[in-house]
Amino acid sequence: MRLNAIQKFFTGYLLILVASWLYLHFSLKTTEGFGNYLFSFAFSLVPLIGGTIGMFFSKTWGGLKSVIGKAVFFISLGSFSWGFGSMVWSYYNFFQSVAAPYPGIADVGFLAGSLFWIIGILSLANISGTNSGFKKKQGKIILSVSAIVVAVASYYLLVVVARGGILSQSFNDYLKLFFDLAYPLADVFILSLTLAVFSLLVHLLGGRYKLSIYALLAGFTFMYLADFVFSYTTTVGTFYNGNFGDLLFAIALWLITFGTLGFGKFKTQDDL
Repeated sequence: MRLNAIQKFFTGYLLILVASWLYLHFSLKTTEGFGNYLFSFAFSLVPLIGGTIGMFFSKTWGGLKSVIGKAVFFISLGSFSWGFGSMVWSYYNFFQSVAAPYPGIADVGFLAGSLFWIIGILSLANISGTNSGFKKKQGKIILSVSAIVVAVASYYLLVVVARGGILSQSFNDYLKLFFDLAYPLADVFILSLTLAVFSLLVHLLGGRYKLSIYALLAGFTFMYLADFVFSYTTTVGTFYNGNFGDLLFAIALWLITFGTLGFGKFKTQDDL
């Protein structure tokens, strides 16, 4: 599969981001300051701009009137929403000169992004009838077990390990725990849907979207890891802008953007 020009552009941009992160950590060895804030802002441009382009691409498929158009639109909208949330985060850093609050307004964009991603992947599932599989008993069991395993593991690491099993009585502490658990659970649900879509969609369409689905799979996997690192480091007090978790976010968001924009390359006469 040949890459389109926009995919190539974002790939080059990712290489610059990775090089910048390596310089930031191994040459400057800084954990705070303008360079850290700039990296956080810079990688957030990928979902913000890529999401905008993806929503435009969805029009080549008929927009919300077609299944692929709807899938591309909502996955792109999810990326845009995540990028918007990160822009709010950067606003506190650059213009307020304070650490962005967590939980805070930015989390509205982040959580909304996950919801839009779910809608988009479910739209892809409709192409091959994958969605009906999740309504069956086996599909429900797989999703339920996955959710329970992730919830238990996340609770153990974020509460038992990171907090020593102690939660304060403050509302903000419980609100943070909600987001700490909501993000990885949403990521796993999205990943489970993408896995099912990949196995059937590639077979149905002869591998046309293989690279895009691979990218989405990898992207949501990295997103889960990044969300967990973020939740853990903010809990134990070791988080800083431009840390390893932010590098994972940069890679995850590039993969999701790269995969979504891959659908914009193709247009057929099939009524998808």
